[in-house]
Amino acid sequence: MTQRPVLVVLFDDVQSLDVTGPVEVFAGASRAVGASGPGESAPSASRSAGARRSGGRRAGYPIRTASLDGGPVRSHSGLRLLPDTSLAEAVADGPPHTLLVPGGEGTRRPDPALVDWLRRHAPQAERLVSVCTGALLLAEAGLLDGHRATTHWVACDHLARCYPEVDVDPDPIFVRDGRVSTSAGVTAGIDLALALVEEDLGREVALTVARHLVVFLRRPGNQAQFSAQLAAQTARREPLRDLQTWITEHPDGDLSVEALAARARLSPRHFARAFLAETGTTPGRYVDRVRLEHARRLLEDSTDGVQEVARASGYGTPEAMRRAFVKALGTAPADYRRLFHAPVD
Repeated sequence: MTQRPVLVVLFDDVQSLDVTGPVEVFAGASRAVGASGPGESAPSASRSAGARRSGGRRAGYPIRTASLDGGPVRSHSGLRLLPDTSLAEAVADGPPHTLLVPGGEGTRRPDPALVDWLRRHAPQAERLVSVCTGALLLAEAGLLDGHRATTHWVACDHLARCYPEVDVDPDPIFVRDGRVSTSAGVTAGIDLALALVEEDLGREVALTVARHLVVFLRRPGNQAQFSAQLAAQTARREPLRDLQTWITEHPDGDLSVEALAARARLSPRHFARAFLAETGTTPGRYVDRVRLEHARRLLEDSTDGVQEVARASGYGTPEAMRRAFVKALGTAPADYRRLFHAPVD
């Protein structure tokens, strides 16, 4: 069986879910292709050290964790993580296939020695992966220069401002650009890991892992990171705050700037400026997000036809909705429904 060794970098104040989520995916994939014995459950991240040392040679994804000196690290939540080895020893016999760099508060003030290690050794890995704010470490090491990348939405502005050579896309849950893959916050690392498993071992293996973890097989990489309400700030002034709520409750209404301005009792020009200043987005973009989110929910949870969903979400026609979905999510409404529609009992 082809082995694809995975090396996970550990450091103090790491986000533990950025580590354990992808590790569970890769470990589950190894089991699914026969790495574990009959009747064994999928290996857990907590067993990675001993299990990989004793049975790693059989695994589809032999997994090792490593810190700079090989000593234990403390996650941001206080969880103590014991690495398998030091980073120097981890690459003594050659680079890993996949080098995975998690995020966490520890990426805000990175250890210069860790950045230097990444700068020297990460280019040798066949695949470079970051989860959440792990992208900040890769950017600090110059490994994202010239690449399209994403990170947790809270850190996207910081990434773009501090590292102008990086093409930051704040919307997708993960971005793949050649050998470099970056994901948004926390659970998006699971989505990215599943996508990598699907590419390596096929859809059936990825589906088996997803079922075991009780997650979707794979959210589209360019699915938005967060809802319209989370994406926009809540307006300070009550008329605009109430209007935001009204928009979400009436996606099929007249949501033109003129109509919304009249409802807010402002001139269209004043309304557009005030809305942008208080929410951080234009009325048009907010309406687009609300309508897209409403259509997504109907496609996921109802049996309404595409034409009904388009009308109820304010698109008017299925073609207008299809264009909006392809632009925002990279997938057509019918394909989105096939991926996410909840089965009816």
